[in-house]
Amino acid sequence: MRLFLQVARTCSFSETARVSNLSQPALSRTIKLLEEDLGVRLFDRNSRNVVPTDAGAALVPIVERLTADFDLAFRALDQTFSGERGRVVVGALPSVAAEFLPRAIARFLKNRSQVEVIIRENLNAGLLQSLQDRAIDISISTPPGGSAPICFEPMFKDDYVLVCRPDDLAAIPDPAPWSTFTDFPFIAMEPRSSVRMMTDSLFTAKGIHASPRFECAQLATVGALIGEGLGISLLPRSTLPLMAVGKQIAWRMTQGPVPSRTIGICTLEDRTLAPAAEAFRQLLLAMAMDAKF
Repeated sequence: MRLFLQVARTCSFSETARVSNLSQPALSRTIKLLEEDLGVRLFDRNSRNVVPTDAGAALVPIVERLTADFDLAFRALDQTFSGERGRVVVGALPSVAAEFLPRAIARFLKNRSQVEVIIRENLNAGLLQSLQDRAIDISISTPPGGSAPICFEPMFKDDYVLVCRPDDLAAIPDPAPWSTFTDFPFIAMEPRSSVRMMTDSLFTAKGIHASPRFECAQLATVGALIGEGLGISLLPRSTLPLMAVGKQIAWRMTQGPVPSRTIGICTLEDRTLAPAAEAFRQLLLAMAMDAKF
């Protein structure tokens, strides 16, 4: 098609062969094959002149559109292969989605503005199920349990802290002894959350019985209850921005080895990420390495 256009524009087989780095016999064979495929003669030629036939002249604008569409499609495809276009569906814990993830997306889209990024917030179990269902490309969550074929790449530690209202700080030593959780009413996350499973495990290990006064599905509710002086909680430090909605909250580190959870990237071991998703994964790891989250 391109050789046909070049001949039609230059009206010269020799000039087209020269700029295309072809021999004239090879060019002539190519045009002949095109004529045979179409069943028409495209050029009238003699020893001096090459002139498009009526069929050849009618074909020129069609081929121009075809080659332009072809070039446009492959430019778009090249951008997809390079990760400059495409779609990334990223799942994240609510605490990550509220603080770290927006910064990562903003940095990512500065250089890849044509990539569509979709966020799916969920608890850890829901994220891992969505990942296995291939409903999301990447999950930013805690390590998976069991034998699921999931690759986990750690990014950062998220320390657990005692969360209270500012007025309670005077009555809580710094760092706070674990007995503090028996001195105040305890506000817990709902039982199916990974945070709740972690706090229950910690209390068991410390020999503490902290029966929840309230069990909440939303961190904002936990923050509101704490702000009203209804109790304290033990939560990952990354959740603090989600609780300080309309209420003031404060926090203390706990005594002894500081408990923490590991936040990282989960991907399916048998799934090759699309270029845009892979570029986003690499950015997440780079941000964690630079500690700029």
